[in-house]
Amino acid sequence: MKPQHFLAYILFSSLALAQHPTPHKKAAKAAPVTRPKEDPVLAIHQAALIVDTHADTPQRFLDENFDLGQNTPVTEGHIDLDKIRQGNLGAEFFSIWVEPEFKGHYSQRAMDLIDSVYQQAARHPDKMTMAFTADDISRAHDQHKFAALLGIEGGHAIENDMRLLRDFYRIGVRYMTLTWSNTNEWADSSGDIQDPNVKHHNGMTDFGKDVVREMNRLGMIVDISHVSDATFYQALLISQAPVIASHSSSRELTNQPRNMTDDMLRAMTNNGGVVMVNFYSAFIDENYRKASSNPEKIKQRDAEVEAYKKAHAHPDGSPVTYDETAALEKKWATQFPRPPLKSLIDHIDHVAKVAGIDHVGLGSDFDGVTSLPEGIDSVADLPKITQALYQRGYTREQILKILGGNFMRVLHEVEVTAKRLQNERKESDALSFEDIELMVGNRVSAAQLIDRIKQHGVNFDLTPETRARLKIEKVDDSVLDAMAKERKK
Repeated sequence: MKPQHFLAYILFSSLALAQHPTPHKKAAKAAPVTRPKEDPVLAIHQAALIVDTHADTPQRFLDENFDLGQNTPVTEGHIDLDKIRQGNLGAEFFSIWVEPEFKGHYSQRAMDLIDSVYQQAARHPDKMTMAFTADDISRAHDQHKFAALLGIEGGHAIENDMRLLRDFYRIGVRYMTLTWSNTNEWADSSGDIQDPNVKHHNGMTDFGKDVVREMNRLGMIVDISHVSDATFYQALLISQAPVIASHSSSRELTNQPRNMTDDMLRAMTNNGGVVMVNFYSAFIDENYRKASSNPEKIKQRDAEVEAYKKAHAHPDGSPVTYDETAALEKKWATQFPRPPLKSLIDHIDHVAKVAGIDHVGLGSDFDGVTSLPEGIDSVADLPKITQALYQRGYTREQILKILGGNFMRVLHEVEVTAKRLQNERKESDALSFEDIELMVGNRVSAAQLIDRIKQHGVNFDLTPETRARLKIEKVDDSVLDAMAKERKK
């Protein structure tokens, strides 16, 4: 055999053996690949864009110099960046809450709290970002960043000044709770509605109704948590955009004035809004509410808090803040057993059934409450809510709506409504003489009147008769001059 033929023979034989192994040797079978079964609940939770609409952490930022990057014990706080990551929280509305004791300095305190949130975003640009629109939240989520938003809790922060409302919008505030637990000069609160020593308005004054209209025009969400029932219904009648209850639960299950009746839940359905369920034990469990609202117990707590405030008075006379007394109040709350997680899920379930699955969300009140249900110690425990909803038979689509989808829809609709209102330029938008008289009767300042007149114009002539009527009401000449200049033809 020639050398080249021999080499060809060897090559052919090798190939044949490779394709047809010897009979007495069996080919080895490939080992089956086993993959761990995917946890459906974890998959849902990780896929969700989770939005919580109320946390009081800015007080910790400002008064304790707390850094969101610190991993703190749950006894000290409910939110930090590590817990946010564990809970897969995508966006949080940080509450800009000004205690009524800051009277005369409401807007300054609000600005300081707002700045404290911006400072956190500046310190942690790789992990969080400020957000102002629905698109901003989605973009942050895609970038695996935590979105921080701003919501004012209590309309007294605008100091009865529409220009301040607009300023707050310009620096990022995207919702305002019309009242806190205190009735202000233009809207009634549920917190003191039974107090005969507080002047009430049977809901809202005309200025208050204008606040709602201006919030619609700006694109600021109207928040009806804390308000009286009359204020609630008036706000829904006026608002052209969906509203939210940023942290309220069901009054049918827990008889607390802060919570919402079934009729109110159905009204939210008609409005297109969302009820963001509060996690506070006294708002979600009737037994806890009754025990913790015992007059003697409350008297004991209030006495301890007042004694602390006197003993720790600030040299400059500024108020002792809630954040300083929070530890004392948390200790007081430990005498009442925490309700089960079931109580919170019952409220979410009830709102979903009465208002509809498109009208329920999460408004934890983290860092603002003294007691949470069992199993919810911080934002890191949010997956337990997803687990409980899944066990009750909620589908993936429904859970994603509850965790954040419903709120995202509302924010988008508020933005669309604002664009429409800003684009509308109708003769009917001009102020009537009756509008001016109402504002004067509500003691709107001359500067505010001029601002409104320049913005809208007037639809009447300033005749000697109308001028005389307004002079009787002590309307400033500068206001009269503005009316004469801003007459819409």
